[in-house]
Amino acid sequence: MKPRDDSLFGDASDRVESVSEFTRRVKTLLEQGIRPGWVRGEVSNLRAQASGHVYFSLKDAGAQLSAVLFRGDAARQAVKLRDGLQVVAYGEISVYEVRGNYQLIVRAVIEDGVGRLQREFEELKKRLADEGLFAPAKKRPIPALPETVGIITSPTGAALQDFLRILVRRDWRGRIVVLPAKVQGEGAAAEMVEMLRLAQELGIFDLLVIGRGGGSLEDLWAFNEEPLVRAVAACPVPVISAVGHEIDFTLCDFAADVRAETPSAAAELISSRFVECRERLTHAGTALGEQADLALRQAGERLDHARSRLRLLAPKAQLEKGWQRLDELQGRLGAALRHSVQERRIALTRARERFAARPPESRVQQESQRLLALWKRLQSASPASVLNRGFAIVRDEQGKPVTRRAQVKQDGKLSAEFADGTVKLRA
Repeated sequence: MKPRDDSLFGDASDRVESVSEFTRRVKTLLEQGIRPGWVRGEVSNLRAQASGHVYFSLKDAGAQLSAVLFRGDAARQAVKLRDGLQVVAYGEISVYEVRGNYQLIVRAVIEDGVGRLQREFEELKKRLADEGLFAPAKKRPIPALPETVGIITSPTGAALQDFLRILVRRDWRGRIVVLPAKVQGEGAAAEMVEMLRLAQELGIFDLLVIGRGGGSLEDLWAFNEEPLVRAVAACPVPVISAVGHEIDFTLCDFAADVRAETPSAAAELISSRFVECRERLTHAGTALGEQADLALRQAGERLDHARSRLRLLAPKAQLEKGWQRLDELQGRLGAALRHSVQERRIALTRARERFAARPPESRVQQESQRLLALWKRLQSASPASVLNRGFAIVRDEQGKPVTRRAQVKQDGKLSAEFADGTVKLRA
């Protein structure tokens, strides 16, 4: 048995990977190492799924490449794919890990006849960009409220009708001048250059729009021709490029001051500031009307108040007010007098009633009886009455009553008063 040659198997310490891990590493290397790009080939094995995804192969004489066009990208393509069709596809490489196959995720497809135009487009774009023709510093602002707008397009195209319909619907009040020119085919670029020159000579335009509806790269090629691109970039009047649909790009889009996705979008851009100002004016007018109504109402109230005060302060009003006050005071005085007289009458009536209830004769009799009772009480308390009851009053030499034994002096002279006379005594 021959010994194993370990040099064929690498370092014994290398980690063993699963199929999924190894395939994932291949996927990472491919996707990060190969940049997106254009691939030319023939369509074969075309399969359009119900989900909207399209699977096919790109092949040439020496190899074939699996490709997939997912639903969102497929819906945007203008090319109708079929087996045997020569195309140029743009996309990025990816690995379908389940089968271990690499495939091209296609983002755009053009017929192979268009490939030459696409290369010319990219080359001219790079050259003009290197010259600074597309530099942002050269872009001029679009007038917010342009009064006169010139549109360079086909006068019979649907793009012009869409453009005008948007402006009419939004009630834009500016002026539109159509500068007719071919927008497709031989001589189209020259006609549009001539219209740009004419617009500059007329000197009446605030803004120019150049554009047309969507189409293939060949249909839009006039807008990629160098003379027209340079004329757009050099135009002293601000220019909006409105060529094709949202996914369509031309060199005029890069040279113009502003790109609009479609002619309808250009109309909305032109009228947007006007619509905004009109709405602001409407709101301002409404607010101004409300403020005016409020001011008039308040002024009317102040005027009515001033008129009322003026009427009150007028001499005639003052005299009328004085007379009214005098009448009021006269009425109050009369009422007060009547009330006072009435009270006096009531008091007099009550006094009469009381006098009638108590006549003088009964009062005299009562007072006589009270006087007699008082006289009897006085008589019963008099000295004579006391003497009549057997008492005597002892007096000293001066005639003063002796009420204490200590008042009697030895051998002093006294007198005793009885009811019927006085007797001299010696102590």
